[in-house]
Amino acid sequence: MKYFMVLAILWASNGIYDCQKVEPRRDDEYPPPELIKILRPVHDSCIQKTGATEEAIKQFSDGEIHDDPKLKCYMYCVFEETDVLHDDGEVHLEKLLDSLPESMHMIAVQMGKKCLYPKGENSCERAYWLHKCWKTADPKHYFLI
Repeated sequence: MKYFMVLAILWASNGIYDCQKVEPRRDDEYPPPELIKILRPVHDSCIQKTGATEEAIKQFSDGEIHDDPKLKCYMYCVFEETDVLHDDGEVHLEKLLDSLPESMHMIAVQMGKKCLYPKGENSCERAYWLHKCWKTADPKHYFLI
């Protein structure tokens, strides 16, 4: 897949933000509509596979960080279905970056520069750790499909 969002994810160049005080950017151009359209089948498939809800995804994306086991596995499923994993199942950050549109690269680099070593007991926990790190780094540009 040529374009992968991180999922929802897009990283910014403005440093660390408090997720509770920054309004996420949501307009006609961001998140990129063409990216959302490309990733819609991945979203639908991962909801079906994991049982995550639209409400949980929207709340994490646009609201507060919360702990939901199905959502964590949804996040990993998106990585898996967009083929941005190493052979060992860990997220291949360079492959992830390369799958984003060029216009998002600097945002992604800035958002992700402190999120290089995910922690967690399993793949779902590590996917969640990455998303939580990205959202904390830049809640204005972070989004989850």
